[in-house]
Amino acid sequence: MAQKSSPKPMSRRERSNFLKAAIQQAEDFVDGTLSRERKEATEFYRGDPFGDEEEGRSQIVMTEVRDVVQAMLPSLLRIFLSSEHPVEYAPRRADAVAQAEQATDYISYIFQVDNNGAKILYDAFKDALVRKTGIFKWWVDERKRVTEEEFTGISDEQVALIISDKDVEKLSLEPVENEEVQPVEGPDGELVLPEPTYNLRIRRTETDKRFMVAAVPPEEFLISPNARDEETADFISHRQKRLVSDLVAEGYDLKEILENASPEPILETNQEATARNPALQTRENAAADIKGLDPSMMRVPYYESFVRMDADGDGIAELRRICSIGDNGYILSDEVVSEANFALICPDPEPHTAIGYSIADQTKDLQRIKSAVMRNTLDSLANSIHPRTAVVEGQANMDDVMNTEVGGIIRMRAPGMVQPLAQPFIGREAMPILSYLDDIRAQRTGITRASQGLDPDVLQSTTKAAVTATVSAAQERIEMVARLFAETGIRRLFRGLLKMVVQNQDKARVVRLRNQWVEVDPRGWDADMDVVVNVGLGQGDRAERVMFLTQIAAKQEEALKMLGPDNPLVDMVLYRNTLGKILELNGEKDTTRYFKPITPDDVKAFQQQLSENQKPDPAEILAQVERDKVMADIKIAQDKVQLEKIKAVLADDRERDRIETDMRLRAAEIVAKYGAQINMEEMKANIERQRTFIDAAISIAQADALANQTAPAPQPTEVPQ
Repeated sequence: MAQKSSPKPMSRRERSNFLKAAIQQAEDFVDGTLSRERKEATEFYRGDPFGDEEEGRSQIVMTEVRDVVQAMLPSLLRIFLSSEHPVEYAPRRADAVAQAEQATDYISYIFQVDNNGAKILYDAFKDALVRKTGIFKWWVDERKRVTEEEFTGISDEQVALIISDKDVEKLSLEPVENEEVQPVEGPDGELVLPEPTYNLRIRRTETDKRFMVAAVPPEEFLISPNARDEETADFISHRQKRLVSDLVAEGYDLKEILENASPEPILETNQEATARNPALQTRENAAADIKGLDPSMMRVPYYESFVRMDADGDGIAELRRICSIGDNGYILSDEVVSEANFALICPDPEPHTAIGYSIADQTKDLQRIKSAVMRNTLDSLANSIHPRTAVVEGQANMDDVMNTEVGGIIRMRAPGMVQPLAQPFIGREAMPILSYLDDIRAQRTGITRASQGLDPDVLQSTTKAAVTATVSAAQERIEMVARLFAETGIRRLFRGLLKMVVQNQDKARVVRLRNQWVEVDPRGWDADMDVVVNVGLGQGDRAERVMFLTQIAAKQEEALKMLGPDNPLVDMVLYRNTLGKILELNGEKDTTRYFKPITPDDVKAFQQQLSENQKPDPAEILAQVERDKVMADIKIAQDKVQLEKIKAVLADDRERDRIETDMRLRAAEIVAKYGAQINMEEMKANIERQRTFIDAAISIAQADALANQTAPAPQPTEVPQ
């Protein structure tokens, strides 16, 4: 077995040849059958003649394709544009919730304000419905903007300050000569001349960086024939006719462009491009003559291609972004990228293929059949009103016969020489065919009279449930198309926008989000946040949803009133979300005009401020006074009991003192009268022992009274708010 040689890095010429072959293969696929089908769909949408019209017969063309597309576009745009945030970013970490909310607001600002988001969606949706595929593209537009400025009568310091800017180039600097300048008196009294002034001319070169989104015309989009989707395609390219001036502004060399590019046709030969704009070829040929007058205004073929190739020879094909000009594939730039910045949408995608089917593909045959039926019906009507005439040659005046004036006289040599060939009108028999074709259209596209507005003839004397079911069934097809758009191209578009902003915005930017000026610095964001499409599909009729949410809001209000703002069931944040959703369903895109956005931290701060500034309730004050009064009465009663104890002890002490005095007097009397000996010390010891017990009791009583005086009053039980 022969040993295979190891791969080698590809030279510039080899990469150019590889790119040229890939472009040729994709152009054969796009400019062949695909462009022919798209050209035909464009002509059907415009209602162009079929080419089989006959002179003297009806040539009416029914606009079935346009009617269906125009019926679907308003619903699709309403679904994606009526919500404040149709697409949201979901964090993958608990600490990135605030980042995700700011990213949702900022990316929506870039799409809606920096770029005309509504127009971009309309263009892409219409391309998808008519021409199979709608293409989104996002990129960083970084251009050099050159201006010349002139300053007069400035000082040395001002000159130095202006030319110190790295983006400024000094063109001329001339001193101002003024013979009338007179010396002035300086600080020390001496006469000095004023400082000289200058006239300065500069050239300022600034780099303007913007994040751009656009809907790419389908004829400008190339993709490999075997591609299954835009993420895994081997080759994707955007071909354009670009001004040389624009390419130079993006940083390419003018001499290199002029030497390797020429205004050869690339879109002028595309059937779809010429069908969309018939004046394209004439305009492009006229523009080719500009090269000799102003080369910067010449339009040259420019390809921005994403191709998988093993350019470094490691055996693994990388996705490379290669920008080239001309039909020879001359490479201007080449870099490795992670993904192609394109997203596709299709109303009827075919599994395992990048290009599916359009609504025009489903209704073109109906338009042709309806046009044929209507032509024959009108011809029959014309023949019945103005029938052909049979004339016996030589027996009538032919000038009179040919005269179509109402009431005109026909001169005949004999009666019956001129007779009308009457034909019956058969249009009534053709009308059911048109209704049958409408039913077929409804089955294919979901577009019925009910989906465009209630038909009083069809829905007369029906219940509300029947009407709702009819309208919902008619809208299911539109909702399915919207879901396909949301989960494919729209999701990929907003994921790509987030990555582009995170990777390319090199400084903070101050923008107005939610009616507040905030500083946005996406350099620390997670570029791989999940994208959640929030278009509210498959949730019933809008009026029913508004009614349902209104009932939810009433229940939330009841819970807040009964349980307070700190209850575990619902808080002010959830209540505000409900009110905002009601506004969105009623067509109000900016809900902050009616309700401020709030967070749990805002609720806590408000509750704290409210508790600090809240005035006391008179009923609560009265209850507190009553509690204090009861506590005072209890304390008075306790003190009274202690006082009675002390009084009893003191009375007992006085009684014992009296008894002791009487005892001593009687003892002295007995000794004096009878001479008997009495042990006074023993009697005194017994009395002292009793007095000690009495003193201890008094001390205990006094301690209890003191404790009752110094102890804190019992705290009242807190009453719920």
